[in-house]
Formats: sequence, C-alpha cells, structure tokens
Amino acid sequence: MHIPKQIISGGQTGVDRGALLAAKELGISIGGWCSPNREAEDGKIPLEFDLKESPYERSNAASHVARSLRTEWNVRDSDATLILMPETHHLDPGTKWTIDCCIAMNKAYLICDPHEKESKYNIQNWLKEHGPSILNVAGPSESNAPGIQNATKELLKLILSE
Repeated sequence: MHIPKQIISGGQTGVDRGALLAAKELGISIGGWCSPNREAEDGKIPLEFDLKESPYERSNAASHVARSLRTEWNVRDSDATLILMPETHHLDPGTKWTIDCCIAMNKAYLICDPHEKESKYNIQNWLKEHGPSILNVAGPSESNAPGIQNATKELLKLILSE
C-alpha cells in the first residue's frame, strides 16, 4: 500500500477538513493553500492546520468560482488529487474547478463516493498506481454534503493506516 508523505487541502469544512484530520491523527504531514484570512464556512480555519493563505480568493482563470485560487494552487502543488463526493451530489462549482485544474495541468485525479464500500479498494489501487508523494484531497463542504467530513476522515484513516 502506498502512503503519501503529505496530504494537502484548502481547509474548508467537509472533505478538506476530514482529510486534514485523518492525516493529523495518523502522523502524516499536512499542508496546502487556504483562502485569505483563513476563511471557511464555520469561521476561521483553526491554526492547528498549517495552511498558507493565498493572496487572493479567486483565480483570474475562474473569477466566478469562490476560493478558486487556493483550489488551483493545491492541484498545482500536488502530485495527484482525490475528490470525494456522494454519488448523488450535484457537481458544485468548486469541485468542478478542481477537476478542470487537474485536466489542464495533466494531474492524476480520482472521484469516489466515501460512503461506497468499493471506494476503499479503488483508492488503494489508484494510490498504488500513481504513488503520489503529495496528495491533494478535495470535495464538497459539510453544508453542501452533510456527514462528508466524518465519512472522509474515517475512510482515509482506514486506507492510510494499512
């Protein structure tokens, strides 16, 4: 099983935060870019998450997407991106921008539903195939997909502790 050396994300509630919490609990280095002033839907991103603030909220390439600059830079600075979202979830602008960035930068990405049993094996095989040293983890916020933060945390703890 391949374990990345670092997990990065934008620090938002939901998938981002669940990934950072799992990595911290397992002793895996964390990082990434977050929005200016560490803004998230629940207030400020806690300082326990060692994230760098992007200088602007929006990328020139996606000025219509909130937090698009940190999303773009997290894809840029990683070797691959894991996108976790419920199968029934609509593709929100931020998650779509993540996919667009992966395609534009020719970066490996995988989309999985953390609630599906086969996701564990799909992610393990994908990590083994691509061997990312730095893994970006992205997906919807907690308000857009209630329960996704804990589902992400538990799935990643299961995968990354084997």
